[in-house]
Amino acid sequence: MPVEVLTTPFNPWQRLADYEARPQAPHGRIGATAVFVGSMRDFNQDDDVRAMTLEHYPGMTEGYLERISAEAGERWGLLDTLILHRVGELAPQDPIVLVAVWSSHRREAFEACRWLMEELKSKAPFWKRETLADGSARWVEQNTPG
Repeated sequence: MPVEVLTTPFNPWQRLADYEARPQAPHGRIGATAVFVGSMRDFNQDDDVRAMTLEHYPGMTEGYLERISAEAGERWGLLDTLILHRVGELAPQDPIVLVAVWSSHRREAFEACRWLMEELKSKAPFWKRETLADGSARWVEQNTPG
């Protein structure tokens, strides 16, 4: 159940394909895969956003993501999870996060993927600073509702 915080851009669909192609993946037992990919929007709170800087607390962030991944695995009996999250400078449409969940049945996959994303979004130690179209900058103090 790997977790990575990435400092460079990534292609979530390629990373997902690469991960699924691993010989040790539980291929015959997988009945459902749920995937969430989050991208940077070019708007927030009625303002146009030109860029965003994502910061994290190294070690603490990865530890938190590993804990929620393990908790999801136990709660829903998952076969595997994958969480990738970007930090650093981002532009609109850049992928920010990939959460993938594999299970034997779709209900567990949907519920666990949703729960992981909401936990990550509301509690993981990430900080966002937006650069607006007028050149000003601000810290994002709250996330949009899921």
